[in-house]
Formats: sequence, structure tokens, C-alpha cells
Amino acid sequence: MKKMMIAAAMTVLAGAAHADPVAGTWKTEVDDGAYAHISMKPCGANICGTIAKAFDASGPIDSENIGKQLVWDMVPGGDGSYGSGKIWQPSTGKVFKSKMSLSGNTLNVSGCVGPFCKKQTWTRVN
Repeated sequence: MKKMMIAAAMTVLAGAAHADPVAGTWKTEVDDGAYAHISMKPCGANICGTIAKAFDASGPIDSENIGKQLVWDMVPGGDGSYGSGKIWQPSTGKVFKSKMSLSGNTLNVSGCVGPFCKKQTWTRVN
């Protein structure tokens, strides 16, 4: 029994040690009067993000976009950098080639469609 408990504890610790530092919930900047909480987590070897909650100036709102994937195929590059991903902008419906840079509780997200580029700074919620 003691060996099983030790093995289980080691498995949990190993999983925590391999958790990507960008995993968690992030608050986007306001875009077209609304912002969202994005749940970032591994999807295979890469990172993906799903819209967990949506807000406007009055507070939480019901949005048809909750549960939709906003970020996908972000490849961890080490040292808090991520690239070769895609990001969807709900207000325009456009999908941008994207990259991210993590620094503490700040995530700099940028993306381009042709010559047009946009960027946002997201803050960690948890």
C-alpha cells in the first residue's frame, strides 16, 4: 500500500513538473467592446486556448463563442516563447498566424494576416 501511495504521488508530481507554464486562464484585452477569459492548456505537444467566459463593460455575458477554440497549434519554443500557431479574432472572424511570449503573469500575443498584424497583452487570471 505504501509503495502504491508513493508511486501515485510521484506520478502527480511528474505531471506538475511537465505542465506548460502558459497553462491556465488568461484575460484578453477589450476588442469590439468585449473581452474574454481564455483557458490555455496542452493539446498534444502544442498549446491551445478555448474561450471560457465572455464579458462586456457590464460584466459577464452569454456569448455564442464560449467553448470555441481561440488559439491552436502554438508550438512551445522554450524560454516562454510560442510560435507557428493560429489565433481567431471573434469580432472579425479572421484567423491570424500567431506567436506568443510569456513573461511572468503577462502573455504577449501577436498575429498577422498578410501584411496586417495585431497584438494584445493578456494577463493571468489563474
